Amino acid sequence: MSKTICYLFAFLASVVSFTAKAQLSPAEKKAIAWVTTHMDSTMRLLIESVNINSGTLNIAGVKKVGAIYAKELEKLGFTIEWVAEPDSLHRAGHLVATHKGKKGKKLFLIGHLDTVFEPDMPAGLYTVLNDSTATGQGVNDMKGGDVVMIAALQGLQAAGLLKDLNIVAYFTGDEERSGFPHQVARKDFIERAKTCDIALGFESAMGLHTVAAARRGASGWSLDITARTGHSSQVFTDSAGFGAIYEAARILNTFREQLSHEKYLTFNPGLIVGGSGMKLTDQDARGEVLGKTNIIAPAAHVTGDLRFLSEAQKNAAREKMQAIVAASLAGAQAAISFTDGLPSMEPTPGNLGLVAQLDKVTRDMGIGETIAGDPGARGAGDISDIAQYMDCLDGLGASGGGAHKAGETINLKEYPVLIQRAAIFLYRLGR
Repeated sequence: MSKTICYLFAFLASVVSFTAKAQLSPAEKKAIAWVTTHMDSTMRLLIESVNINSGTLNIAGVKKVGAIYAKELEKLGFTIEWVAEPDSLHRAGHLVATHKGKKGKKLFLIGHLDTVFEPDMPAGLYTVLNDSTATGQGVNDMKGGDVVMIAALQGLQAAGLLKDLNIVAYFTGDEERSGFPHQVARKDFIERAKTCDIALGFESAMGLHTVAAARRGASGWSLDITARTGHSSQVFTDSAGFGAIYEAARILNTFREQLSHEKYLTFNPGLIVGGSGMKLTDQDARGEVLGKTNIIAPAAHVTGDLRFLSEAQKNAAREKMQAIVAASLAGAQAAISFTDGLPSMEPTPGNLGLVAQLDKVTRDMGIGETIAGDPGARGAGDISDIAQYMDCLDGLGASGGGAHKAGETINLKEYPVLIQRAAIFLYRLGR
């Protein structure tokens, strides 16, 4: 027996104790018991998928992980499809598994097969660090969450609770680096979601007691500046003006002064170039420029992102940014343009109602309250594309830390409880 499994069984002895006092039906207790006694097979599934590199651009790896999950879901009676992407997007495609029940709400469950770790990046195989922590590529974001979903469904099947549930489980193959144009990459995803009543995302959990009722949206902006040029000895004069780099500095600093204190609003300049003979490659986010100290810079270019909790907040920020850009220094002209990315998942009454239902589940399980987590702690995700169409929750996956960097971890002690939480929640929502 592996060291991972030994650690888990030692912990699971304590997990069983809380179910004795829980306010659960006999069938729900049976589902929880199945999860507890089958954590060895659950961990084998997790380890197998983590040890396959499935960076977004590793198309073969993404498909291999999808095939592993498809096999498990097919055993549960799900109909399996692979949704191919247009060749122009250079992406693997998406796994879709559908289970048709006889009654109840239709649930749209969201996972993703890809990770940020491409084959040439430092990541690593699944490795146990201590009795509560393991590491590995995508172990938290989000293969841990994918397996939470699958293991929860297995527990429901074993307890006889899956047969009546209507579920579409959708695993995208390019969440970490979406194919472009995004509306093409997510066309099937959005259309299928619209046929459902509730969407649940299995992105990373932040402990046992919070869930995401909101996620910030993400968009981009691009700032282009031109200015009179000349000998540097004439800078600041009426005839020469201030040049493009000073104008870029003025704009960015005023953004910071006027907008940086607004809750849930962030804006980050990720690239800046200024000087003479500027060459830009937008696709690769690269710039080349000649910067001689005795020449007043004739041009500058800045790109950045803008993150927001609501469309109203995004639009208000854009208006303020445009006004700041328009107040140019002498001798310079600036223009800003915006590009839409992922919309926000706003904290709607419906989403908060789902939090209340999950709170009832965790209290009935005997593990305490569940509250809505801080939206500022998360970026945008797949669920953001469909949040405007239905009630949503995210953060139902594995807990841990260090996502998107080498050394990403999963919390092994919380993992069984999060699977049990998911199983009971899915059953109660889908009845």
